[in-house]
Amino acid sequence: MQRSGGFKWAVAAVVTIAVGLGVAGVWRQVRPAAPRATRDLTAFTRQQLWQALQPVTLANCDLQRFGEAHDGGYLVCANLLPGVAAGYSYGISGYDGWGCQVATTLRVPVHQYDCFDTRQPACAAGTVFHAECIGTEPADVDGRHFDSMARQMAANGHAGARVVMKMDVEGAEWNAFLTASDATLDQIDQLIVELHGNGEARFLQAVQRLKTRFEVANLHMNNHACTGGQAPFGAWAYEVLFVNKRIATVSPAPRATPFHPLDAANTPDQPDCQIAVTP
Repeated sequence: MQRSGGFKWAVAAVVTIAVGLGVAGVWRQVRPAAPRATRDLTAFTRQQLWQALQPVTLANCDLQRFGEAHDGGYLVCANLLPGVAAGYSYGISGYDGWGCQVATTLRVPVHQYDCFDTRQPACAAGTVFHAECIGTEPADVDGRHFDSMARQMAANGHAGARVVMKMDVEGAEWNAFLTASDATLDQIDQLIVELHGNGEARFLQAVQRLKTRFEVANLHMNNHACTGGQAPFGAWAYEVLFVNKRIATVSPAPRATPFHPLDAANTPDQPDCQIAVTP
């Protein structure tokens, strides 16, 4: 979770609505059938989203933690990282242990994006910071520049290249995934994303779209967002590892829990809210 979360989330929400209105009609068309009452619809959507995010076991995935010990650290399939041409890290807030470790370990460039907090992380050679945010199309809002992931990758010489991507952008992720082209999503070997929210139909649509080309390999609740009232989710913000199906080998062995022992509390001095078993 980005440290300037409250303000950033509010502005990001306005921006994503402003630049993503073109998908509103799509949301209406794909909204699943549900009970009439709004609260029942929200509960129904949460349940469907929860089921869609249950991890599988990957036979060829060596899960390791990249980045910080707590907030800012994420699980990746370390043995599936070689072969990517670059890393992309969205949402920095002045630190990016994940991007620094990817650059150092793989010896590939990592492009970091944040237009709200433009402090450049102290990293070894190999990272490139951009005072820019992810959006659905080129846009300048309140002096901040936004652009699509496809245009950003193309500008860096990675059009069509395989990449690994981390994203924590306080809600802007949903429209980015809904509007990205199939070809752009196909470029991503592993997508590590903190998702924000769980009760809207467009959230379910975005995850269903991602699952046409990715396997869910890990799910972890952000304990900074353990507010209650989110059942079956433990929190309103949660980290997901998506692994592209072209490199993932699914094992029939079931997962006993949706989270992994290498996951750590984002905020170590607050109670945790992981879900021990799937409902």
